[in-house]
Amino acid sequence: MKTLTLLRHAKSSWDDPVARDFDRALNKRGIRGARLMGEYIRREGLDYDHIISSPAVRCTETLDHLYEGLGRTFHPNWDRRVYLASCVTLLDVVNEAPDSAAHILMCGHNPGLEDLILLLVPDVAGDILRDAVEEKLPTAALATLQFDVDHWADVKSNSGRFMRLKRPRDLDPGLGPDIDG
Repeated sequence: MKTLTLLRHAKSSWDDPVARDFDRALNKRGIRGARLMGEYIRREGLDYDHIISSPAVRCTETLDHLYEGLGRTFHPNWDRRVYLASCVTLLDVVNEAPDSAAHILMCGHNPGLEDLILLLVPDVAGDILRDAVEEKLPTAALATLQFDVDHWADVKSNSGRFMRLKRPRDLDPGLGPDIDG
């Protein structure tokens, strides 16, 4: 059994001019959302064997603030392929993960993460979690999928099942869709 948790980076700022999209930082709402998600992970007792993240500033800062809420740090594997990757590239990254890891956390970007979830989880009538992601995977949202496989290389399209979807607005309505992009 393998478990994959996907974390979309927290809300970033478009107000500060930066030379490259890669360098965009989080805004105040993003910082608050990332900390809140860290607190949620701590309360739920979630643990990850392996962390993979885009090295973009908004992902590194998301993890930094997530750690503040969690109360401890992880040591992510920075993988430039995750930066603005398609779902196919993200699946390649998952397929190459070490089999020693039972639960992976991947921090990245949309639309790739959203598309990866929709690729991996079959479209079944009444799946409210998948339907919610089909509508939108908001910033700082955490989606957990499970696969009945022993090797990450065996994770394929339509092979996963949704276990959890938690959005910042589920924890604090002030982070709802009117301000969450």
